[in-house]
Amino acid sequence: MAFTRLELRCPRALDPRPSWTLGEVLTELDALEATRRATPPTPLKQQPEWASGGSARKKAFVMRIEEEDDTDEEDDNDNEAARALVTGARFSCNDLECSSFEESGDEIECGSTSYHLMEKRSIEKSILLELERDHHLKIQEEVRSKLSSLEVCHQNEIQRAISAFARLQKYAESRKEIDRRLDVQFQRKIAEVLDKHLSMVQRDHEQKSQIVERRIRDDAAVEEAKRREQSMKEEKIKQERARQEAEARQKATAKLAADAQKAAYEAAQKEAAEKEAAKSRAEAVSTSSQIPQNSVAHATMATSTEIKSELPGIKIYADSSALEAESRRRTLHDQVPSNIYLSKEYSRYDRQIGKSISKLMPTTDSVKARASELIKALDGQDCPRPIACRLFADKMISIVKSRNPTDKTFGKLAFACGYVMLLVTNQVPDAMDYLLAEFNKVCMYTVPKHLHALNAQARNTDYFRLIGYQEEDGKLQSTEKYLVNVVAYVKLYAAMVQTEIKGVRHPHGLAEGWKWLAMFLNTLPAIPATAFALHAFLKVAGFALHKKYGSQFMKILDVISRHFIPALKAQEGQYLAQQLLSKMFL
Repeated sequence: MAFTRLELRCPRALDPRPSWTLGEVLTELDALEATRRATPPTPLKQQPEWASGGSARKKAFVMRIEEEDDTDEEDDNDNEAARALVTGARFSCNDLECSSFEESGDEIECGSTSYHLMEKRSIEKSILLELERDHHLKIQEEVRSKLSSLEVCHQNEIQRAISAFARLQKYAESRKEIDRRLDVQFQRKIAEVLDKHLSMVQRDHEQKSQIVERRIRDDAAVEEAKRREQSMKEEKIKQERARQEAEARQKATAKLAADAQKAAYEAAQKEAAEKEAAKSRAEAVSTSSQIPQNSVAHATMATSTEIKSELPGIKIYADSSALEAESRRRTLHDQVPSNIYLSKEYSRYDRQIGKSISKLMPTTDSVKARASELIKALDGQDCPRPIACRLFADKMISIVKSRNPTDKTFGKLAFACGYVMLLVTNQVPDAMDYLLAEFNKVCMYTVPKHLHALNAQARNTDYFRLIGYQEEDGKLQSTEKYLVNVVAYVKLYAAMVQTEIKGVRHPHGLAEGWKWLAMFLNTLPAIPATAFALHAFLKVAGFALHKKYGSQFMKILDVISRHFIPALKAQEGQYLAQQLLSKMFL
């Protein structure tokens, strides 16, 4: 009986390589499958008779298996171990039924598999397999060594990359630090340069400012010298003009003497008619003005309506008491030079007072604020009281020139001025005389007074200047503008007279207004200028007079209607009198 040595294809020393990839495992399996197919299967023995269709119970199946020694002597006695066979156990298959193999296909397949595993191999093939196994192991070792070397190289590359990246970061940080230092240094340099530039600019500005201030001071000195020279020239011109006017008046006196004698008869007739009219008016007014005030009674009982004038050919219509008061105020007023505002010492007060008055508005807050400012300016210790009062009066009355008298809001402004004048004069009583003197100076109807030229020769330029005409561009203003100014000044005067504040004493209030109205109607003739002045006064102060005097004021209005209006019609015509009447009683 022949025996065959069986060897395992996968020795126990073979590494299973659990770390193989799926592709490597599939490649190894394909290689093993190709090797198996290339080697034809060698049966261990002849097929049994039961497998070839004979009797299945005649002969038993015998299987012998080689025993391998695990000791190291197996490598030295390789040839002897190949020939040594151990006795195997005999398996009997006589009891097996053939039907059992025919019934189960799975068992037949298992028998066929066992048949292939137990195929016979030769020693040469075993040696070849062993060599192939060694070759595979060698290749595996080489692959492992290469993989380990590649992994080491890969790790080294990673470390180098990490170190290079770290060096790059350190270099970037160092560059940032260098750039930051350079930036700080550059900014410091820029700040230093900018500081130097600003210092130079400031130094240049200071030098320019000093130059400008020096120039301004020089210009101011030159301007002051020019102003002084101009004032001296104006003073000389005024003196020369006064001397020429005196000479002209002397010549005119001699020349007009004959004309005065010639016109005496005509004047006597006209004066007789006027005396009769004045007598009737005086009787009417005396009956209507019987009130407790002694001053008012004295004004209404005045008998002298004509005052002899120092100027030839000019007649003065006024009450003697009014002229005396005007003369007293003018003397007080003229004690302060009219050009005092040109003085460097008092020009600041003039500007301060003018600024306060220019900001006056017809509101309660503005009136109180301006009044307090003016009282403070007049009570100042640095400026003498007469000079301060003169400056205050000039600026207050000049508001007619600085504002538009024809504006509808001028009436409200006049009332505001009346309140300011009352508040100021209540604290500074001396200021009232200067205010009244300035009123009398700019408008003779505030006295009341009227200058009448007896002939055409007397109606010259000096006469028009004397009654209040102003010069514009070297020429006298028109009569229309003159009447506008008369109305504005009388409104301002009436606003001051009619103003009453509770708890404040008025030094020139409604009693003086009533006295003014009586003297106006008793002494002044009925002409357009006096009609406009009377209308302006009644329009502003009429309500306050009616509220205080009641029926007596209505009698005054009746006198105006029965005597003043007809006299105006007789002298100026029906149309002008009708226009004035419509304005007064609208």
